[in-house]
Amino acid sequence: MALLLGTSFAHLLEWTAKLQYEGELYVRLQTSLYAQWGPPNVGGFLEPAAILAVFIMAVLVRRHVSALRLTLVAAACLLLAFPVVFFWRIAPANAAFLHAATTGILPPDWSVWRTQWETGHALRFVLHAMAFILIAVTLTGQGRDAQRTPL
Repeated sequence: MALLLGTSFAHLLEWTAKLQYEGELYVRLQTSLYAQWGPPNVGGFLEPAAILAVFIMAVLVRRHVSALRLTLVAAACLLLAFPVVFFWRIAPANAAFLHAATTGILPPDWSVWRTQWETGHALRFVLHAMAFILIAVTLTGQGRDAQRTPL
């Protein structure tokens, strides 16, 4: 989860600088800078691994109702980030930029694709951060059912 959050935070940090780039440079960066972020490279396995880990954690904490709830909400956040937001916002923009890179023809609406890609990653960062915080709360015991003892 921490590594996944790091990748989405990196996208967020790059956003303001990338808004200054001309279309040709932006497309070149999109198709070269992120080569390690998708399959078959390690970046492509971080998100599925994080989702799987959260579901395994849900099984492990299933007897603690509060922890289970937090873990399932974290899983929902991750499942919204991928596949929902990824295939709704990111993948179509990736396809447009890849097409532009292979044909050498920048789409006239490239800045719309850029906005879609960047805002999609910002949304994914928020979802990843929420999931990370929920898991941290659960792991630190703050999300476990309290054992009440009489005073």
